[in-house]
Formats: sequence, structure tokens, C-alpha cells
Amino acid sequence: MTELNKKVFGKITTKEIIGAVPPATDTKKLLENEFQNLINELKSQTKDDLKKLLKEQQIANKRINSRPGAMALAQDKIRLFTEYNQKYIQTINEKLQS
Repeated sequence: MTELNKKVFGKITTKEIIGAVPPATDTKKLLENEFQNLINELKSQTKDDLKKLLKEQQIANKRINSRPGAMALAQDKIRLFTEYNQKYIQTINEKLQS
């Protein structure tokens, strides 16, 4: 069973990604805003913090994408989450390598 109130991308929860509310257009705005906030927060993180964040985001990605075939879920929102989460993971990896 998925924890619906579990934060998976900054302040965004599982239920906001897989649920009907908010609609995909609003979710895209939420993800974009949260992505910018998360990127800004990376500047002050240590390497250990970055490694922990990376692991957390990889787990969140698996959690959200563990039910991609469930037709009742908002597939467009899951794709948006995956897109932004991958960009965030890539940015964390780049920061770790610098």
C-alpha cells in the first residue's frame, strides 16, 4: 500500500501525483516551482546530503512508477513527475561530480 501523504518531490506528495486532484496542468506548475526551489536548495548541501537526496529521489521514483499500468491513476501526471524527478536526479549527480 502506498503512503499517499509521503512527500516524493520537495513538498509534493504521492496523492498529488497519482490522484485526480490537482489536474495535470496545475501539477506541471507545481512541479516546475518545486523543481526550482529544490535546485536552489542544492547549493547549500554537502556531498553526504546530496548522496542522501539522490537515494531518496530514486526511491520516490520507484514508488511512483511501481503502478504504471493502473488505468485509474493519472498517467499524464506520473509522466510529468518522472520527467522532473529525472532532471532533479541528473542535477544532483552533476553536483556530486563537481
